Amino acid sequence: MSLTIGFTNPGAVTIGGKTAATINAMNDAQADASGEALGVEKAESNEVRAGGAAQEGSQAKSGDNLSFTVKMLLKRMQELQKQLQEQQQRLAAAQAASYPTPEAKSQAVMAVQGEIAQTSGALLEVSAALLKEMSKGSSGGNLVNTTA
Repeated sequence: MSLTIGFTNPGAVTIGGKTAATINAMNDAQADASGEALGVEKAESNEVRAGGAAQEGSQAKSGDNLSFTVKMLLKRMQELQKQLQEQQQRLAAAQAASYPTPEAKSQAVMAVQGEIAQTSGALLEVSAALLKEMSKGSSGGNLVNTTA
């Protein structure tokens, strides 16, 4: 969603104490991280692996039986939930604040609602990926990892 308002110095406008450039950089970083967490995008890696054939999408198992992918998805879900709470607080503040015109208030509230919708969508994507990832292990009926 894009909003254009004629300010004399748009670089001085801050949203939540952050400039537009900072917010754009954070959104880009968040999009990259969410793509990696969902497995949509692959991060460039210069890792050296030893000890057998490395398979695409292999999962390192730890003592708690959660794959690395599941742990990353759970971490991402917690981050998104925290972000959603912060956005809901900002929405409440935007609704309670006074604005010079009803249109200005409407636009401010709609902007935060749009952010909430995007975060909710990302949360749904992570939930679906987590469900898919967790169902991989239970679909075969094996509880023992037989790979060497």
